[in-house]
Amino acid sequence: MAALVKKIISTAKAPAAMGPYSQAVLVDRTMYIAGQLGLDPSNGQFVPGGTKEQAKQALHNIGEILKAAGCDYDNVVKTTVLMADMKDFDDVNEIYKQFFKCNFPARAAYQVAALPKGARVEIEAIAITGPLQDAPPRL
Repeated sequence: MAALVKKIISTAKAPAAMGPYSQAVLVDRTMYIAGQLGLDPSNGQFVPGGTKEQAKQALHNIGEILKAAGCDYDNVVKTTVLMADMKDFDDVNEIYKQFFKCNFPARAAYQVAALPKGARVEIEAIAITGPLQDAPPRL
């Protein structure tokens, strides 16, 4: 059996990892993007505002990682959204649909006891690199 290649994806346009992990790992055509917080990569601080602003920045950071691998949001097939408070669910959805417009990725969303650095939201993603073709919907 041929070995699959594991490639580390990294960009200075998204926050550096805060621990012993990579921004993303690509195995074959599947890319696993580490959870992104609403941190501004230029200064490592949370963007001003609250949950909505942090969600927007987290998704922007995911976009920069996708770009580093030659992808965009259409390549994302699964996300996980972690929130400090489930009451922010509607606000996060409002921002989320600005990045994912149709043929949405599968998603899980959870309220958690705490997030790194006191974040309000963290979002991770799985994407498939290269061309993807949408199948017609099944009825």
